[in-house]
Amino acid sequence: MHTLRASKYGLSIKQLPSSIVEVIDALTKAGYDAYIVGGGVRDLMLGLHPKDFDAVTNATPAQVKEVFGRRCRIIGRRFELAHVYVGRDLIEVATFRAPPKKAVTSAQGMILRDNNWGTIEQDFARRDFSINALYYQPRKGQVLDFCEAIHDIKKKTLRLLGEPALRFEEDPVRMLRTLRFAAKLNFEIADEIVDIFTPEMTQLLRDVSPHRLYDESQKLFTMGHLQRVLPLLIDFGVWKQLFAEVRPQVTDFIELAAKNTDQRIQIGKTINPAFFYAVLLWDNFLERCEYYYKKGVVPAEARAQAALDVLKRQSTRTVIPRFAETFIREVWEMQTRLLNPKPQQIQALAGHARFRAGFDFLLLREKSGDRSTEGMGQWWDAYQNMTTDEKEKVIAQYNRQRAKKRRTAVVVADESETHTEITPLVEEREGRRRSRSPSRNRGEAQQTKRPERPDTTLSDLDQNHPILKRKRVQRDLSQVIFGPTQ
Repeated sequence: MHTLRASKYGLSIKQLPSSIVEVIDALTKAGYDAYIVGGGVRDLMLGLHPKDFDAVTNATPAQVKEVFGRRCRIIGRRFELAHVYVGRDLIEVATFRAPPKKAVTSAQGMILRDNNWGTIEQDFARRDFSINALYYQPRKGQVLDFCEAIHDIKKKTLRLLGEPALRFEEDPVRMLRTLRFAAKLNFEIADEIVDIFTPEMTQLLRDVSPHRLYDESQKLFTMGHLQRVLPLLIDFGVWKQLFAEVRPQVTDFIELAAKNTDQRIQIGKTINPAFFYAVLLWDNFLERCEYYYKKGVVPAEARAQAALDVLKRQSTRTVIPRFAETFIREVWEMQTRLLNPKPQQIQALAGHARFRAGFDFLLLREKSGDRSTEGMGQWWDAYQNMTTDEKEKVIAQYNRQRAKKRRTAVVVADESETHTEITPLVEEREGRRRSRSPSRNRGEAQQTKRPERPDTTLSDLDQNHPILKRKRVQRDLSQVIFGPTQ
């Protein structure tokens, strides 16, 4: 074990939030040993900004609850932990663990229960990566290094503690953590890990709960380096274990969505992890829709059933919560509404709860080269930045273009059809009478039908016919009195 001076490696108590310091101080005051451990210490040494801090102590979860009272809640069955609430912050407090006296494992070697308390020397050996086995005591300004972790941080090498194959069998999720840390920290994976990280080894992920795999997938999506980790998932065979029927290929659409997600995280914008699931499963959704279209299902019903099918198959690998499934289906459905909106519904559509997510999805499709969007992504993008008068003008213009497009489609359809000449049942006459109004026709239907007179034209009439001898009489309008009649 090496005791390092914290200030030498850029660590200071001023960098820590008051919540983690309060937890460490409370446990120390109660007579227990307490340290900050894990990714928080590692990230501070690398000059990064940790999202959270974890504490470790020789106090059991029950003793931790005695210290913090109602602010503490004990969770977990496989790994029993204490969650301590300090204001709005949640601090996870773990107890030093020792090797199990009697291994409780699955047939594949995965640890099913690990609640044997031990010393700090035993605890470090149970951790997965050397870079996560640094123990920092902020009040003393000391860092305890049991496994040359500082050396691995300087060389930017990701190394497992113990035999890699055994560590993956104990907890297959460590394979996902390996790729996540390699992408996030830009570290090289040690050769002994690469040698045993085979597609056969990734089959162990099938034994992990789909709920837990969903949580791990969210960490992959939200760490800010999604674009870098996706190729690693394919290269190491993990992609097939996480995503049921998604082709192991980073398409232009997926790559652009990953880049957009990373950029939003870097500038501090919020993201919905379910959005990236909607991107990943989009092609599967379209294929399933096409399947139902060919069967003659109504388009709206076909899309609804296709979405249910795709999400149900994905749940065999990662169980997506119901609220996330609803979000994904609504984003997919918005694509149809945004591509061909009715002019009178454009304003209401822009205020829809899922408009922003649906619009982002549509714009990413368009930017990635999807021609089926027909430029509507740019149209909606420009529409949002217009004034009220400009919106009315552009909606009117859109309505005219829509009507013109419809007429063109009808003409093309008529020209494409093959017409056959049909002999009319009744020969048409040259002088056709103007059709009468429906109300008049209804009145005539009640009367007896009069015999039809043969149609005649002026050319057929004799010159002595009375109608030809009539002369127009000029009336003297000065003698006409305009007004109400007596």
